[in-house]
Amino acid sequence: MHQLYDWFGLNVALFHLINGVHAGWWDGLMLAMTWLGDHDRFPLYMALALAATFARPDRLPPRAVVVFGIGYAVSGLVVATLKPWVDFPRPLLALGRDAVIVVGEPEFHHSFPSGHSTFAVLLAASLSLGSPRWLTGTLWSFALLVCVSRMSLGAHFPADVCGGALLGAGSALLAAAAAHRLRSRDRLHPE
Repeated sequence: MHQLYDWFGLNVALFHLINGVHAGWWDGLMLAMTWLGDHDRFPLYMALALAATFARPDRLPPRAVVVFGIGYAVSGLVVATLKPWVDFPRPLLALGRDAVIVVGEPEFHHSFPSGHSTFAVLLAASLSLGSPRWLTGTLWSFALLVCVSRMSLGAHFPADVCGGALLGAGSALLAAAAAHRLRSRDRLHPE
């Protein structure tokens, strides 16, 4: 399992490459993206999504908002289960203080998967469904910056971020399938 997680040394090499880039403006952007990509912001994003879908359902389809809500529940359960079960060390604990540049709060445990990456990719994958290209591009750019921020700030290895991103995308797919099934059932059996 650890060789698979380590990617035969590539996981640490990529981490050092991304974690080694720092400048005041960049660190500020990375801190902002981590703050914006925290799953604690779900109520804010859901409120914005609901307001947008009521105002312009042609821009943000209601189905996408439903998928976001279902996907959040699914991904939250999976991340909450995996983090303590897998319990991989964060870069600071695994590599030591001299090998990691930490910006913000130091974190030591429960590295896999990255909850921020899971949430950001879930948000992008679900709210992109049926949305115009400009919104889809904005959402995926946001997700990418959140994912990079977790490595830049010294909080996660690339494997954690990739695992979280796959989990977020998978949760969106499962939620989309569930929403489609519920919608089909309602059409077949109206009350």
